Amino acid sequence: QVQLVESGGGLVQPGGSLRLSCGVSGSFFSFNAMGWYRQAPGTQRELVASISIFGSTNYADSVKGRFTVSRDNAKNTMYLQMNSLKPEDTAVYYCNRVQNYLPWGQGTQVTVSS
Repeated sequence: QVQLVESGGGLVQPGGSLRLSCGVSGSFFSFNAMGWYRQAPGTQRELVASISIFGSTNYADSVKGRFTVSRDNAKNTMYLQMNSLKPEDTAVYYCNRVQNYLPWGQGTQVTVSS
């Protein structure tokens, strides 16, 4: 059973930074494009950043220039560096493939508030 485990969330003031990690069990990681998603209360889950198997990246307009996604295939881990955080970034953050979703992990809560 493949597992996705997100970590690194927390409470941060506006303008602050956090680094999220996504650990993936199994040997498929390096062969799949991966994405970071977020879901705020009352909203649908949205894709905010993705990274291909070759390392090319794409970002939602709302996070472009502030978030950076990266991956370490040797460690089966993906990261999301979040800078200049805003209150509207508050959400539960998840990782998954960009298509043919795996069972979702528990996510990690990010709260941006003063």
